[in-house]
Amino acid sequence: MAASQPPGDRRIVVGVDGSPPSREALRWAVRQAALTGSVVDAVIAWHDPASYAGYAWLIADTCDRDLAAKTLSDVVDSAIPAGSAVTVRQRVIDGHAARVLLDAAHGADLLVVGSRGHSGFPGALLGSVSQHCAQHSPCPAVIIRG
Repeated sequence: MAASQPPGDRRIVVGVDGSPPSREALRWAVRQAALTGSVVDAVIAWHDPASYAGYAWLIADTCDRDLAAKTLSDVVDSAIPAGSAVTVRQRVIDGHAARVLLDAAHGADLLVVGSRGHSGFPGALLGSVSQHCAQHSPCPAVIIRG
């Protein structure tokens, strides 16, 4: 983490999409935040279903802002240990997941994402969003595998 920043300014951005790897990424980020005195920005990206020309049902958890916000809230509620002193701010942002996360990571100390690995190759190391984030992050990135 950046040693020159005051503790109150430390920030960890974590991508959440409701998947088990994203839940683990949030848990990891909260543990790291407790160690470093950071706040956690839990970010979920959503897309306007009109942009999918009838295919919104394929991405049900992220095609509606309200559903995305509920997904994020549920994940945060289930992943944060009772009595945790870590501040977790929930952010629901319209856009492609990789772009949203990279934009949110500007000025952050760390970007944490889970890897669902939905490629066509069994055992692939990274999914497309986590790979894009690892390659283009403006800060150190941690990829949590499921």
